[in-house]
Amino acid sequence: MKLTSIIITKNEEDVIVDCIKSVAFADEIIVIDSGSTDKTAALAKKQGAHVVDHPFKNFADQRTFGMKQANGDWILYIDADERVSEELRNGIERITNYELRITEYDAYRIQRKNYYLGEHEWPVIEKHVRLFKRKSLTGWRGDIHESPTVEGKIGELTGYLVHYTHRNLSDMVEKTLSWSDIEVEQLMRAHHPHMVPWRFIRIMITKFVDSYIKQGGWKVGTAGLIESMYQAYSYFIIYAKLWERQKEKRR
Repeated sequence: MKLTSIIITKNEEDVIVDCIKSVAFADEIIVIDSGSTDKTAALAKKQGAHVVDHPFKNFADQRTFGMKQANGDWILYIDADERVSEELRNGIERITNYELRITEYDAYRIQRKNYYLGEHEWPVIEKHVRLFKRKSLTGWRGDIHESPTVEGKIGELTGYLVHYTHRNLSDMVEKTLSWSDIEVEQLMRAHHPHMVPWRFIRIMITKFVDSYIKQGGWKVGTAGLIESMYQAYSYFIIYAKLWERQKEKRR
């Protein structure tokens, strides 16, 4: 078996089918689900994916657990709201069809285009290491914004992952509320300074300026303004929760 694609999910019924179709070229598709209450698991099984339920601890744990279920010589990680472009698919197939000993690299970095609020392409293109020789990937680290631990050289593929994030305002707020607790735990463990009024103002201005000015959100029109204001709001929620936790700890 040459290629296993691993998808991490929870309540992704609106996007899981298109995601699986975009990696249908894989020899094995594994969905690591963390207790979805919608039709995610049923839809994934209908598309031929192997669904494994694994209680959510953190994102690194989910990805490492998925790695341990894989049978392929190569592992491709893709999120439920991402799609593999045709150019990227061609590149992945060329690499995974080589003999392992012929391939120069042990993992590959993939470019990712982000689309916010529907079809609004963000100016900044990210890069993430997502394709691995199974024997060279030793695991993942980090509760959120997790990173892989790879033994060997990392190359870069042409083509893109297409990422349909923050598809609507409800989805955006729901993600903030669910992920903010993980962010707060990290800040508490790092003994973040006590939150005072000026810290909130500085954080929110910094995040807005980074998104709207530095990343070029202004080029995306109204959607860019909304996304940049949302980034400031999102960090306000994280640090307001941190303020609550710090206050509880002082009691």
